[in-house]
Amino acid sequence: MVACERAFAKEAEPEREEVMIDQLRRRLVLARVQPGDGRELASFRWWQLPGRALFHLDRESSGLPVRYSVDVRHWSNQTAGTVQVQLFREGRQWAVAKLPATFAVERGAIEVAMSAVGMKRCHHVTDDGVARQLRADPGSAEGFRARFESRHPTASRWVGVVSVLALLIGVGLLLLQIAEPLSGIPFIEERIGQFQAPFTLPIWLNAGLAILAAAGSAERALRLRYRWWLDAIGN
Repeated sequence: MVACERAFAKEAEPEREEVMIDQLRRRLVLARVQPGDGRELASFRWWQLPGRALFHLDRESSGLPVRYSVDVRHWSNQTAGTVQVQLFREGRQWAVAKLPATFAVERGAIEVAMSAVGMKRCHHVTDDGVARQLRADPGSAEGFRARFESRHPTASRWVGVVSVLALLIGVGLLLLQIAEPLSGIPFIEERIGQFQAPFTLPIWLNAGLAILAAAGSAERALRLRYRWWLDAIGN
């Protein structure tokens, strides 16, 4: 019995360490949050489509409805190499932080992150770990994409499939381009030999596929879909 308890304790140790690391990481991110100045949330304008993301979360506080809004101006405020996100509560600026950011709210937190091509995360994570994506503002690019998915689910799925295929092709070409110079390193060449790419694409086709991969990554960003091994090719 004692041996079983010891074995169980050893198995539980990595889980405890992982939880502690996650908690420490969240505390460090929360420490970067600064209080807002109470300014009013600006309405979304059509000319802001390429460079602004706006999401909403409706919650309850003390039995009363409360709306949180996450505003990211990812083209206008990154002159210093960082992007800031603003959290609004009932239309007033509540907090500000650099991305990636985590804001504490009722019964959980709002986690926000983005890639070089757009948003990759804007979720409310409850205290028990359940994550739910915030609702995109109807006037934003993410809102337009969400309406397209709602009204034309079949076409939306095909667009998603094409985006994934474009990124997979981009990943494959990138691996081929990396493999050839790497295999020329003496240490590697002695063991596996020199790798020769089976084909060489013309410059115009290579550039076209790179643009297509970037477009696929941008389309997935509008749906907040992100996998580092896939979507990073478009960044």
